[in-house]
Amino acid sequence: MKKYFYGHYFKLQSKDNTIALIPSYSKYNNEYKSSLQIITSNESYLISYKYDEYEKYKGFEVKIGSNIFNKDGIILNIDRDDLKVEGKIEFKEFKKLNSNIMGPFKFIPFMECVHEVVSIKHRVNGYIKINGINYEFNDDSYGYIEGDKGRSFPSVYIWTHANLKSGSIMLSVADIPFGLFHFTGLIGFIYHDNKIIRLGTYYFARALKISDNEVIIKQGKYKLFIKLIKRNEFPLKAPIVGKMDRIIKESAECIVEYKLLKNDIIIFQEVVNNASMEYEYTKNKEFNKLDKKK
Repeated sequence: MKKYFYGHYFKLQSKDNTIALIPSYSKYNNEYKSSLQIITSNESYLISYKYDEYEKYKGFEVKIGSNIFNKDGIILNIDRDDLKVEGKIEFKEFKKLNSNIMGPFKFIPFMECVHEVVSIKHRVNGYIKINGINYEFNDDSYGYIEGDKGRSFPSVYIWTHANLKSGSIMLSVADIPFGLFHFTGLIGFIYHDNKIIRLGTYYFARALKISDNEVIIKQGKYKLFIKLIKRNEFPLKAPIVGKMDRIIKESAECIVEYKLLKNDIIIFQEVVNNASMEYEYTKNKEFNKLDKKK
């Protein structure tokens, strides 16, 4: 494939700190690039590497420069004039989905982006130091890992993840090109009280509203309400036909309200002060299918 990207998203979270790390590589015709992006609650950083400094091994193990990411944890070692990063993080107690998050869509060859969830929640322990600022993660800290590959991120989409009091949640909703047509596709999960609810277009889930920083979806007897209350955005680079030239904005640590109903009875309702969200929907693509009279 002449135009291609591949990357993973590692999120680390304690009571006081949130850090996301994104090692990736991309190919556009004969142009090859690799990078490591770091986003905190205060700043984002882009570290470029030569393409051959990116090495991918079995599973999701990645080495980029002197930085290592695998099932055991993360080792960071960056020493540049404007950025010095060191760190060692250990992972344990992975919680996984029992099948691929994309369901049957994984096998469609011309999907512009294929998503995977490596761990819906796991414990993290260690530290990361960025330009002299120390971020500690102890046994009460948690992580999340996902990955993407393909040609481009969707032109408009919403992605959110949060660690809840009794589990975690992830939802991605996007405008998906399908031949000459487009449809609104979604994937996600709700991990609550040791039970996992899978969400997806292939489970006949549909979006009822995407507007005003709010998402409402319905899947059978479930309704999920997500509302972005306060942004905390920083720029990240994202792929467009293989090139990491698109600038998106992510709030790695922002305020989001999540509410889940089953047969119109509230299962949980929680305002999360350190949720993560990318709201990349444009006004011309937003919609509201709800009957406002009800």
